[in-house]
Amino acid sequence: GSTDAAGALSRIAGAKALFLSRGDDSGTQKKEMELWRAAGTDARQASGTWYREAGAGMGATLNSAAAMAAYTLTDRGTWLAFANKATLKIVVEGDRRLLNSYGVILVNPKRHPHVRAALGQTFIDWLVGPKGQAAIAGFRIGGQQAFFPNAGG
Repeated sequence: GSTDAAGALSRIAGAKALFLSRGDDSGTQKKEMELWRAAGTDARQASGTWYREAGAGMGATLNSAAAMAAYTLTDRGTWLAFANKATLKIVVEGDRRLLNSYGVILVNPKRHPHVRAALGQTFIDWLVGPKGQAAIAGFRIGGQQAFFPNAGG
């Protein structure tokens, strides 16, 4: 029920409660490291003790966390689609620091002349425009919103 991700991680570290990281240098794992820093904890120093690294993707990490009854950080889309929740529950959400934005960029056609830049730009314009943002907001998994558009800031 908390909205303070760094505070939750600080409590996990203080209790030496089992935490399973993706440990795969993904965007989610980079976000996790950012949150550990905000919590004032270098979790990697505890690697192999209460802090474990799966070295795997999100689905495999969630499966392992469920089997170990460990805390973990996951993205909303994977969580909503994940069937093997066992006793896992969301304990923190709503913290702005949990936002993990995606970006879109057009490949430079001067460097890569084979790129169909006009079509790419059409896609970008749609994605960041009202229709694309509405499509992102309207995407549901199990009736729950999976992604939150933010092209407008």
